[in-house]
Amino acid sequence: MKKLLILAFLLPLMAIGQNTEEYSVFETAILSPNPAQVSQFEKGLTSHNKKYHGEGLYGTRVYWISNGPNTGSYAWVMGPFPWSAIDYRPTTENGHDIDWDNNVMPYVTAGSGGQSYWKFNSEVSRFSKDFTIKNMLVDYYDVKRGKMKDAMKLIEKINKAYAEKLPNETYGIYTNEFGSTKEGRDIAVISFFDKSSWIGQNNEMDKKYDEVYGKGSWDQFLKDWYDVTVGAESELWIFRPDLSGISGEVKAPTRQ
Repeated sequence: MKKLLILAFLLPLMAIGQNTEEYSVFETAILSPNPAQVSQFEKGLTSHNKKYHGEGLYGTRVYWISNGPNTGSYAWVMGPFPWSAIDYRPTTENGHDIDWDNNVMPYVTAGSGGQSYWKFNSEVSRFSKDFTIKNMLVDYYDVKRGKMKDAMKLIEKINKAYAEKLPNETYGIYTNEFGSTKEGRDIAVISFFDKSSWIGQNNEMDKKYDEVYGKGSWDQFLKDWYDVTVGAESELWIFRPDLSGISGEVKAPTRQ
């Protein structure tokens, strides 16, 4: 009888646990190597990633940043994974931390950027087909305090316009899990492209947005967006498969 009572008590808790769906996050670290030790840094990073981050939830990709304040630095990106997986990541027990400390950190400058965690927002992202990562335009937006919900509603609107008028564009929307007013990077819009000519193309989103929502809607969108944000910053990231633990292949169903 006692066991039955305990089971009856646990069943609701078990149901809650089973119905809880975790969202996916990416861990990103900005690494700035000593200019005189880039080859040693890349060698150590490659070896580490191939050994400890070559598959599964802890697979990593490395990008070289080609513009902005972080030019010449590398973005080390692990994931996507649910928060619960962080408790089982590679650690000292299997030599992970020692390998990182001995083969990567000695060649990194003290001026390296911090580490951040980004939530993937699948409902407002566009991954309509499988593709292989090559280049990325990373647009960061600083959202005013208390305006995140308003910003996401605007993103929902423009995502609808893209779905109807530019369905082949591939991009992801990410929100900083630990954003700060000092850093000013609350939302990241990552656009994936192959050739640099894509940057100079005019997709005429202003006209397409008006076609979806009516004349003058684009001007109103820009006004509303400026009202909820403080500023923006953009970076170009070049995928480095040679330094990464996993390839650049992305399956669309895994991003839905």
